[in-house]
Amino acid sequence: MKQYARLTAQTAVRLAAPHTWVASVYPAVFGILFGRIRGYGLGFPSEALLAAACILLQSSVNTLNDYADYVKGTDSIEDNVEKTDAVLLYDNIRPAHALVLGILYLAAGTALGAVCSIRTGMLPLYIGAAGAAIVLLYSFGPLPLSYFPCGEAVSGLVMGGLIPLGVAAAADNRLHPEVLVYSLPLVIGIALIMMSNNGCDMEKDRAAGRYTLVVVLGKRGTVSVYRALILLWLTALCVLPVAAFGLSGSVCILLLLAFG
Repeated sequence: MKQYARLTAQTAVRLAAPHTWVASVYPAVFGILFGRIRGYGLGFPSEALLAAACILLQSSVNTLNDYADYVKGTDSIEDNVEKTDAVLLYDNIRPAHALVLGILYLAAGTALGAVCSIRTGMLPLYIGAAGAAIVLLYSFGPLPLSYFPCGEAVSGLVMGGLIPLGVAAAADNRLHPEVLVYSLPLVIGIALIMMSNNGCDMEKDRAAGRYTLVVVLGKRGTVSVYRALILLWLTALCVLPVAAFGLSGSVCILLLLAFG
């Protein structure tokens, strides 16, 4: 019988993959700032709890993805997979323990989101539930979304769009669809991150029968789409601040030129 190592606090943190949290922290902060600018801020305690909830939900995504890849045999040491992307593979943790940990992260994030929504209403929880359902469908089920060329777009929409939408709704239990327009750079940026990651795994994904957008497009097609999305991302970063704040928003263009 195979001997497994214990699931320690250090391993639990590695499964949560803190180096990826930027994809949840930035959308959460954007939703918080959007609410403050529009005059329906949550207040610091609720804002901090919502940001923590988003981090926990992403930790759940990372842990469950690692579990799904391990049990399906997608990753192997021979593939030279990064240790941070295959914790179960390198740390020899019992897969069931990782599954339970991922569910606990999901439950904790949901609980924090519920606490922040008690005083306003259920709409933020509905948005969060939709995101959680997509998270599970991304890695599990007979037809996981990560095996189709829509995975990159789904990741961008859920992380970059639904997080700000849910955070804004937590303030007054109202749907603010305009936040989806202004969060477009986040949606595109996170989709680009996923395309970059999947580009590194192209051959491995093809062998595993995972038809990501990168696999479907091939190297040449991926480069063309990637360049087009970069251009769209930069355009949105320049246009949306001006649309929201007028000429004063043009300072964002100067910052982009200075630090881009």
